[in-house]
Amino acid sequence: MPIYTCTTVASTLDAQTKAELAAEITRIHSRVNHVPSTYINVVFHELALDAVYTDAQQSQPLLISGWVRTGHPDDETSQLLSEVAEAATRVTGIPSARILVIIQNSPAHFAMEGGRVLPNPGEEQAWLAGH
Repeated sequence: MPIYTCTTVASTLDAQTKAELAAEITRIHSRVNHVPSTYINVVFHELALDAVYTDAQQSQPLLISGWVRTGHPDDETSQLLSEVAEAATRVTGIPSARILVIIQNSPAHFAMEGGRVLPNPGEEQAWLAGH
C-alpha cells in the first residue's frame, strides 16, 4: 500500500545501503502505521549529477517521498516522518541537512493495488478477508 521513493544522484547509495534503508523504512512504517510489512513498497530512483539542483546549484540530496492513505493520526505521521529522516541519516551517512522527507496522503479509494481499491486505515483485516 504505502510507497516510498528514494531519489538520489547515481552511485550515491550502494546495493547494501539501499537494502538497509528499505528495511528501516519498512520496519518504521509497519510499526508506526500498524500495517504488515508486506504492504510496504520502497523504490530507489537515481538521477544524473546534472539533474539534481538545490538553490539553483547542483547538489546531492537524498529525497524521500512517502505516500500513505489519509486517515492516519497526525501525531503518528509526524513520528513516521522524523523516524524515517533519522534512519536515513544513520543508515546512509548522509548529513541530515541534505535529507528531505515528505509524507503525502490521499484517500484510500484514490489508489488501487492488485486490482483492488485500497481500504481505509483500520479496515485492512476486513479488506483482506473480503478478497
